[in-house]
Amino acid sequence: MCAQAARRQGFEVVAVAHHDETDPALADQVTEIHWVYVGQLGKIIRIFKSAGVRRALMAGGVNRGRLFTHFRPDLRALSILRRAGPGRDDQLLRAVAAELESEGIEIAPATLFLEELLAPSGALGLHWPDPEQMEDIRFGFNIAKEIGRLDIGQCVVVRHQVVVALEAVEGTDETIRRGGRLAGPGAIVVKVCKPGQDLRFDLPAVGLHTIEVMREVEAKVLAVEAGKTLIFDRAEMIRRADQAGIAVWGV
Repeated sequence: MCAQAARRQGFEVVAVAHHDETDPALADQVTEIHWVYVGQLGKIIRIFKSAGVRRALMAGGVNRGRLFTHFRPDLRALSILRRAGPGRDDQLLRAVAAELESEGIEIAPATLFLEELLAPSGALGLHWPDPEQMEDIRFGFNIAKEIGRLDIGQCVVVRHQVVVALEAVEGTDETIRRGGRLAGPGAIVVKVCKPGQDLRFDLPAVGLHTIEVMREVEAKVLAVEAGKTLIFDRAEMIRRADQAGIAVWGV
């Protein structure tokens, strides 16, 4: 979607895609696509410089579990790890951005072509949270902000003001599944932007699959931070949420 939006605005798009992470269909939307493994920073810089790229953005994410199975750091990446230290997403991403910018490649905000996808405030569909669910949203929002501040994750599942699941390396979908199994029907899912989030990367995102996973476990509310959460395929996502009786709420 990001590549399509960039092309509509007249840009040629050179994509660097991660093996086993990026949808291969991206190849049909870009001028060039080059495949790398997580950690091959030197290769990414060589690709961009060879193509004459002077501005880049980070779209999508990398499953942090890949760091244990598909991480192939080159010398440039190892140098950054020594300086920034492992394990802290924002710290590492800022260091990567600085390294690219030292080579004349500016990192643009992740929303550069996608501002229309940012979540609005209030109800996005037919269903509204009831007063008890609103209390859970407020409670979950504060908890999610705290785990974001600690750079652990962006999503929390709560019910009756009890935390039943926190997102870590497994990602949002598995957090919802685990939380839904523990809470039973009626769980509340809250996803927020980390405090002090660098808007150039790692913005929270939800979409069709988020709703499908919530349907699996009969979760009833998806609350996201308005203005700082990307919603993909919004019309279809809301249609499915309405069908499933799921309230989607922008905080």
